[in-house]
Amino acid sequence: MPIYMDLHIVPGVTAVEVAEAHREDAKIQDKFSCRTMTYWIDEHKGCVFCLIEAPDKESVKSMHEKAHGLIPNEIIEVNTSVVNSFLGRITDPETTDEITIPNLKVFSDSAFRILLVTKTMDAKLMLHAFGKEKTQELLQMHNNIVRDQLKNHEGREVDLKEEGFVASFVSVSKAVECSLAIQKRLQLISSQIGLRIGIHAGEPVTKSDELFGSALKFARYLCGIGKSNQIMMSSAVRKLYKEDDWNTLVDRSNIRWLTLPEETFLETLIDTLENNWQNPQFAVADFCRIMSISKPQLYRKSMATTGMSPNNLLREYRLLHSLDLLRNEDRNISQTTFDTGFSSPSYFTKCFQKRFGLQPIAYLKVKA
Repeated sequence: MPIYMDLHIVPGVTAVEVAEAHREDAKIQDKFSCRTMTYWIDEHKGCVFCLIEAPDKESVKSMHEKAHGLIPNEIIEVNTSVVNSFLGRITDPETTDEITIPNLKVFSDSAFRILLVTKTMDAKLMLHAFGKEKTQELLQMHNNIVRDQLKNHEGREVDLKEEGFVASFVSVSKAVECSLAIQKRLQLISSQIGLRIGIHAGEPVTKSDELFGSALKFARYLCGIGKSNQIMMSSAVRKLYKEDDWNTLVDRSNIRWLTLPEETFLETLIDTLENNWQNPQFAVADFCRIMSISKPQLYRKSMATTGMSPNNLLREYRLLHSLDLLRNEDRNISQTTFDTGFSSPSYFTKCFQKRFGLQPIAYLKVKA
Protein backbone atom coordinates (compact mmCIF):
# COMPACT_ATOMS: atom_id res chain seq x y z
CA MET A 1 0.00 0.00 0.00
CA PRO A 2 1.07 3.61 -0.46
CA ILE A 3 2.66 5.57 2.38
CA TYR A 4 1.40 9.08 3.13
CA MET A 5 2.61 11.98 5.24
CA ASP A 6 0.12 14.56 6.35
CA LEU A 7 0.31 17.97 7.98
CA HIS A 8 -1.91 19.16 10.82
CA ILE A 9 -1.71 22.80 11.84
CA VAL A 10 -2.92 22.94 15.44
CA PRO A 11 -1.87 26.11 17.32
CA GLY A 12 -1.11 25.42 20.97
CA VAL A 13 -0.94 21.63 20.56
CA THR A 14 1.12 19.69 23.11
CA ALA A 15 3.15 16.51 22.86
CA VAL A 16 0.74 14.74 25.21
CA GLU A 17 -2.26 15.71 23.09
CA VAL A 18 -0.58 14.42 19.94
CA ALA A 19 0.38 11.16 21.66
CA GLU A 20 -3.24 10.73 22.73
CA ALA A 21 -4.52 11.45 19.21
CA HIS A 22 -2.00 8.98 17.77
CA ARG A 23 -3.27 6.34 20.21
CA GLU A 24 -6.86 6.98 19.13
CA ASP A 25 -5.82 6.58 15.48
CA ALA A 26 -4.21 3.23 16.29
CA LYS A 27 -7.39 1.96 17.98
CA ILE A 28 -9.46 2.25 14.79
CA GLN A 29 -6.83 2.05 12.07
CA ASP A 30 -7.88 -1.46 10.96
CA LYS A 31 -11.40 -0.25 10.16
CA PHE A 32 -9.92 2.03 7.51
CA SER A 33 -7.20 -0.43 6.34
CA CYS A 34 -4.56 1.99 7.65
CA ARG A 35 -1.38 1.57 9.67
CA THR A 36 -0.18 4.49 11.75
CA MET A 37 3.63 4.39 11.58
CA THR A 38 4.84 7.45 13.51
CA TYR A 39 4.63 11.24 13.77
CA TRP A 40 6.66 14.41 14.34
CA ILE A 41 5.56 17.43 16.36
CA ASP A 42 6.74 21.00 16.74
CA GLU A 43 4.88 22.48 19.71
CA HIS A 44 6.27 25.98 19.11
CA LYS A 45 4.94 26.11 15.55
CA GLY A 46 1.82 24.06 16.21
CA CYS A 47 2.68 21.59 13.43
CA VAL A 48 2.18 17.82 13.45
CA PHE A 49 3.25 15.43 10.67
CA CYS A 50 1.88 11.87 10.59
CA LEU A 51 3.30 8.95 8.60
CA ILE A 52 0.60 6.46 7.63
CA GLU A 53 0.25 3.45 5.37
CA ALA A 54 -3.18 3.63 3.75
CA PRO A 55 -5.10 2.68 0.60
CA ASP A 56 -5.57 6.35 -0.34
CA LYS A 57 -5.69 9.90 1.01
CA GLU A 58 -9.40 9.69 1.78
CA SER A 59 -8.79 6.76 4.14
CA VAL A 60 -6.24 8.88 6.03
CA LYS A 61 -8.74 11.74 6.36
CA SER A 62 -11.58 9.45 7.42
CA MET A 63 -9.50 7.70 10.08
CA HIS A 64 -8.34 10.99 11.59
CA GLU A 65 -11.84 12.45 11.50
CA LYS A 66 -13.35 9.43 13.24
CA ALA A 67 -10.54 9.08 15.81
CA HIS A 68 -10.24 12.68 17.00
CA GLY A 69 -11.68 15.07 14.42
CA LEU A 70 -8.37 16.61 13.33
CA ILE A 71 -8.49 16.54 9.53
CA PRO A 72 -5.11 17.09 7.82
CA ASN A 73 -4.36 20.41 6.10
CA GLU A 74 -2.18 18.65 3.49
CA ILE A 75 -1.45 15.03 2.50
CA ILE A 76 1.28 13.80 0.15
CA GLU A 77 2.40 10.35 -0.93
CA VAL A 78 5.98 9.57 0.11
CA ASN A 79 8.73 7.00 -0.24
CA THR A 80 9.82 5.54 3.11
CA SER A 81 13.51 5.44 2.16
CA VAL A 82 13.40 9.15 1.28
CA VAL A 83 11.53 9.92 4.53
CA ASN A 84 14.19 8.02 6.46
CA SER A 85 16.96 9.89 4.62
CA PHE A 86 15.49 13.29 5.42
CA LEU A 87 14.18 12.63 8.93
CA GLY A 88 16.21 9.70 10.24
CA ARG A 89 13.35 7.35 11.07
CA ILE A 90 10.02 5.89 9.90
CA THR A 91 8.97 4.47 13.28
CA ASP A 92 8.65 5.98 16.74
CA PRO A 93 11.94 7.05 18.34
CA GLU A 94 13.35 4.77 21.01
CA THR A 95 13.72 7.56 23.58
CA THR A 96 10.74 9.53 24.86
CA ASP A 97 10.21 12.76 26.77
CA GLU A 98 10.32 12.88 30.55
CA ILE A 99 6.51 12.94 30.68
CA THR A 100 5.36 9.49 31.81
CA ILE A 101 1.73 8.49 31.39
CA PRO A 102 0.63 4.85 31.70
CA ASN A 103 0.09 3.18 28.29
CA LEU A 104 1.04 6.36 26.43
CA LYS A 105 4.32 6.97 24.62
CA VAL A 106 5.01 10.71 24.61
CA PHE A 107 7.75 12.30 22.52
CA SER A 108 8.40 15.66 20.88
CA ASP A 109 10.52 15.37 17.75
CA SER A 110 10.51 18.21 15.24
CA ALA A 111 10.48 17.52 11.47
CA PHE A 112 12.16 20.86 10.70
CA ARG A 113 15.41 20.26 8.80
CA ILE A 114 18.28 22.25 7.29
CA LEU A 115 18.86 21.25 3.67
CA LEU A 116 22.24 21.49 1.97
CA VAL A 117 22.34 21.15 -1.82
CA THR A 118 25.43 20.92 -4.02
CA LYS A 119 25.19 21.30 -7.78
CA THR A 120 27.84 20.50 -10.35
CA MET A 121 28.18 21.08 -14.07
CA ASP A 122 26.10 18.88 -16.35
CA ALA A 123 27.95 15.55 -16.70
CA LYS A 124 27.81 15.51 -20.51
CA LEU A 125 29.27 19.02 -20.65
CA MET A 126 32.09 17.87 -18.39
CA LEU A 127 32.72 14.88 -20.64
CA HIS A 128 32.90 17.20 -23.63
CA ALA A 129 35.29 19.55 -21.84
CA PHE A 130 37.59 17.07 -20.05
CA GLY A 131 37.04 13.59 -21.49
CA LYS A 132 35.83 10.49 -19.68
CA GLU A 133 38.84 9.78 -17.46
CA LYS A 134 39.25 13.32 -16.14
CA THR A 135 35.49 13.74 -15.63
CA GLN A 136 35.30 10.54 -13.60
CA GLU A 137 38.28 11.68 -11.52
CA LEU A 138 36.73 15.09 -10.79
CA LEU A 139 33.29 13.73 -9.93
CA GLN A 140 34.75 10.97 -7.77
CA MET A 141 36.76 13.56 -5.84
CA HIS A 142 33.62 15.67 -5.39
CA ASN A 143 31.56 12.69 -4.23
CA ASN A 144 34.18 11.41 -1.79
CA ILE A 145 34.76 14.80 -0.19
CA VAL A 146 31.05 15.59 0.15
CA ARG A 147 30.27 12.19 1.67
CA ASP A 148 33.22 12.43 4.09
CA GLN A 149 32.08 15.86 5.28
CA LEU A 150 28.45 14.77 5.63
CA LYS A 151 29.64 11.96 7.87
CA ASN A 152 31.88 14.30 9.87
CA HIS A 153 29.06 16.82 10.40
CA GLU A 154 26.11 14.46 11.03
CA GLY A 155 24.41 15.13 7.71
CA ARG A 156 22.16 12.59 6.02
CA GLU A 157 22.51 12.07 2.27
CA VAL A 158 19.21 11.95 0.38
CA ASP A 159 19.43 9.93 -2.83
CA LEU A 160 17.23 11.72 -5.37
CA LYS A 161 19.03 10.34 -8.46
CA GLU A 162 20.44 13.64 -9.72
CA GLU A 163 23.76 15.40 -10.18
CA GLY A 164 25.15 16.86 -7.00
CA PHE A 165 23.97 16.11 -3.47
CA VAL A 166 21.00 16.79 -1.23
CA ALA A 167 21.62 16.41 2.50
CA SER A 168 19.52 16.87 5.62
CA PHE A 169 20.70 18.27 8.97
CA VAL A 170 19.06 18.72 12.35
CA SER A 171 21.62 21.38 13.33
CA VAL A 172 22.07 24.59 11.37
CA SER A 173 25.62 24.96 12.71
CA LYS A 174 26.53 21.49 11.45
CA ALA A 175 25.05 22.27 8.03
CA VAL A 176 27.00 25.53 7.68
CA GLU A 177 30.23 23.98 8.98
CA CYS A 178 29.80 21.10 6.54
CA SER A 179 29.30 23.48 3.60
CA LEU A 180 32.42 25.41 4.59
CA ALA A 181 34.45 22.21 4.79
CA ILE A 182 33.22 21.08 1.37
CA GLN A 183 33.96 24.51 -0.10
CA LYS A 184 37.52 24.50 1.29
CA ARG A 185 38.40 20.97 0.20
CA LEU A 186 36.99 21.38 -3.31
CA GLN A 187 38.42 24.85 -3.91
CA LEU A 188 41.06 23.70 -6.41
CA ILE A 189 38.56 21.97 -8.70
CA SER A 190 35.43 24.05 -8.01
CA SER A 191 35.63 26.01 -11.26
CA GLN A 192 36.14 22.83 -13.28
CA ILE A 193 33.09 21.05 -11.86
CA GLY A 194 31.01 24.25 -11.52
CA LEU A 195 30.41 23.66 -7.80
CA ARG A 196 27.59 25.62 -6.16
CA ILE A 197 26.20 25.20 -2.65
CA GLY A 198 22.80 26.28 -1.36
CA ILE A 199 21.44 26.01 2.21
CA HIS A 200 17.79 26.47 3.17
CA ALA A 201 15.47 25.14 5.88
CA GLY A 202 11.89 23.97 6.06
CA GLU A 203 9.20 21.43 6.85
CA PRO A 204 8.49 18.13 5.04
CA VAL A 205 4.93 18.93 3.93
CA THR A 206 3.85 22.30 2.57
CA LYS A 207 1.97 23.00 -0.65
CA SER A 208 4.27 20.81 -2.73
CA ASP A 209 3.53 17.21 -3.71
CA GLU A 210 7.12 16.25 -2.86
CA LEU A 211 8.67 15.68 0.55
CA PHE A 212 10.45 18.91 1.57
CA GLY A 213 9.47 20.10 -1.91
CA SER A 214 9.28 23.82 -1.19
CA ALA A 215 12.48 23.95 0.88
CA LEU A 216 14.40 21.83 -1.63
CA LYS A 217 13.13 23.91 -4.53
CA PHE A 218 14.38 27.12 -2.92
CA ALA A 219 17.76 25.58 -2.02
CA ARG A 220 18.14 24.74 -5.71
CA TYR A 221 17.20 28.33 -6.60
CA LEU A 222 20.06 29.45 -4.37
CA CYS A 223 22.48 27.15 -6.20
CA GLY A 224 21.23 28.53 -9.49
CA ILE A 225 22.06 32.14 -8.65
CA GLY A 226 25.29 31.41 -6.80
CA LYS A 227 28.77 31.77 -8.23
CA SER A 228 31.29 28.97 -8.55
CA ASN A 229 32.31 27.64 -5.11
CA GLN A 230 30.02 30.14 -3.40
CA ILE A 231 27.80 29.21 -0.47
CA MET A 232 24.32 30.72 -0.84
CA MET A 233 22.37 30.89 2.40
CA SER A 234 18.70 31.73 2.92
CA SER A 235 17.58 34.33 5.44
CA ALA A 236 16.05 31.57 7.58
CA VAL A 237 19.39 29.77 7.86
CA ARG A 238 21.27 33.00 8.54
CA LYS A 239 18.76 33.85 11.30
CA LEU A 240 19.15 30.42 12.91
CA TYR A 241 22.94 30.50 12.69
CA LYS A 242 24.22 31.91 15.97
CA GLU A 243 25.80 35.36 15.78
CA ASP A 244 28.79 34.13 17.77
CA ASP A 245 29.37 31.37 15.23
CA TRP A 246 29.01 33.85 12.35
CA ASN A 247 31.52 36.23 13.88
CA THR A 248 34.11 33.46 14.25
CA LEU A 249 34.17 32.85 10.48
CA VAL A 250 37.53 34.17 9.32
CA ASP A 251 36.68 34.44 5.61
CA ARG A 252 33.11 35.23 4.62
CA SER A 253 34.00 36.54 1.16
CA ASN A 254 32.55 33.50 -0.61
CA ILE A 255 29.40 33.24 1.49
CA ARG A 256 26.26 35.16 0.58
CA TRP A 257 22.93 35.20 2.33
CA LEU A 258 19.68 36.67 1.07
CA THR A 259 17.49 39.03 3.03
CA LEU A 260 13.81 38.17 3.43
CA PRO A 261 12.71 40.81 0.84
CA GLU A 262 15.26 39.38 -1.61
CA GLU A 263 13.89 35.88 -1.02
CA THR A 264 10.32 37.02 -1.56
CA PHE A 265 11.32 38.70 -4.82
CA LEU A 266 13.31 35.65 -5.96
CA GLU A 267 10.42 33.27 -5.26
CA THR A 268 8.02 35.45 -7.23
CA LEU A 269 10.54 35.85 -10.04
CA ILE A 270 11.21 32.11 -10.36
CA ASP A 271 7.53 31.22 -10.04
CA THR A 272 6.83 33.59 -12.91
CA LEU A 273 9.58 31.92 -14.94
CA GLU A 274 8.29 28.44 -14.16
CA ASN A 275 4.82 29.32 -15.37
CA ASN A 276 5.90 31.07 -18.58
CA TRP A 277 9.33 29.88 -19.78
CA GLN A 278 7.89 27.68 -22.55
CA ASN A 279 5.97 30.58 -24.08
CA PRO A 280 8.13 32.11 -26.86
CA GLN A 281 6.10 35.34 -26.66
CA PHE A 282 6.91 35.86 -22.97
CA ALA A 283 9.09 38.95 -22.49
CA VAL A 284 10.17 41.53 -19.90
CA ALA A 285 6.90 43.45 -20.27
CA ASP A 286 5.05 40.29 -19.20
CA PHE A 287 7.37 39.92 -16.20
CA CYS A 288 6.46 43.46 -15.16
CA ARG A 289 2.74 42.96 -15.65
CA ILE A 290 2.55 39.66 -13.74
CA MET A 291 4.80 40.84 -10.91
CA SER A 292 3.22 44.32 -10.73
CA ILE A 293 6.58 46.03 -10.98
CA SER A 294 8.11 48.65 -13.26
CA LYS A 295 10.79 47.75 -15.79
CA PRO A 296 13.58 49.71 -14.00
CA GLN A 297 12.63 48.12 -10.65
CA LEU A 298 12.56 44.64 -12.17
CA TYR A 299 15.97 45.13 -13.76
CA ARG A 300 17.52 46.56 -10.59
CA LYS A 301 16.11 43.87 -8.28
CA SER A 302 16.92 41.05 -10.69
CA MET A 303 20.53 42.18 -11.02
CA ALA A 304 20.90 42.62 -7.25
CA THR A 305 19.37 39.24 -6.38
CA THR A 306 20.46 36.95 -9.22
CA GLY A 307 23.30 38.82 -10.91
CA MET A 308 21.40 38.60 -14.21
CA SER A 309 19.04 40.86 -16.09
CA PRO A 310 15.48 39.52 -16.57
CA ASN A 311 16.23 38.73 -20.24
CA ASN A 312 19.42 36.87 -19.40
CA LEU A 313 17.70 35.04 -16.55
CA LEU A 314 14.92 33.89 -18.87
CA ARG A 315 17.41 32.70 -21.48
CA GLU A 316 19.51 30.90 -18.86
CA TYR A 317 16.41 29.20 -17.45
CA ARG A 318 15.40 27.96 -20.90
CA LEU A 319 18.91 26.74 -21.74
CA LEU A 320 19.25 24.78 -18.51
CA HIS A 321 15.90 23.11 -19.20
CA SER A 322 17.08 22.27 -22.70
CA LEU A 323 19.90 20.22 -21.16
CA ASP A 324 17.33 18.19 -19.24
CA LEU A 325 15.44 17.48 -22.45
CA LEU A 326 18.53 16.76 -24.55
CA ARG A 327 19.83 14.09 -22.17
CA ASN A 328 17.42 11.87 -24.07
CA GLU A 329 19.33 10.93 -27.22
CA ASP A 330 16.09 10.54 -29.19
CA ARG A 331 15.27 14.21 -28.77
CA ASN A 332 14.63 16.32 -31.86
CA ILE A 333 16.46 19.68 -31.88
CA SER A 334 13.53 21.51 -33.47
CA GLN A 335 11.07 20.14 -30.96
CA THR A 336 13.43 21.00 -28.10
CA THR A 337 13.66 24.52 -29.45
CA PHE A 338 9.94 25.12 -29.20
CA ASP A 339 9.52 23.10 -25.99
CA THR A 340 11.94 25.49 -24.28
CA GLY A 341 10.35 28.69 -25.57
CA PHE A 342 12.94 29.65 -28.20
CA SER A 343 11.58 31.24 -31.36
CA SER A 344 13.72 29.34 -33.90
CA PRO A 345 16.18 26.41 -34.03
CA SER A 346 18.93 28.67 -35.37
CA TYR A 347 18.58 31.13 -32.47
CA PHE A 348 18.42 28.26 -29.96
CA THR A 349 21.58 26.73 -31.44
CA LYS A 350 23.38 30.08 -31.30
CA CYS A 351 22.44 30.64 -27.65
CA PHE A 352 23.26 27.05 -26.71
CA GLN A 353 26.72 27.16 -28.27
CA LYS A 354 27.53 30.53 -26.72
CA ARG A 355 26.50 29.32 -23.26
CA PHE A 356 27.85 25.75 -23.28
CA GLY A 357 30.61 25.75 -25.91
CA LEU A 358 29.10 23.21 -28.28
CA GLN A 359 26.04 22.88 -30.50
CA PRO A 360 22.96 20.95 -29.35
CA ILE A 361 23.56 18.21 -31.93
CA ALA A 362 27.10 17.73 -30.60
CA TYR A 363 25.74 17.56 -27.05
CA LEU A 364 23.41 14.76 -28.12
CA LYS A 365 26.37 12.78 -29.41
CA VAL A 366 28.37 12.95 -26.16
CA LYS A 367 28.27 9.51 -24.53
CA ALA A 368 27.72 9.62 -20.79
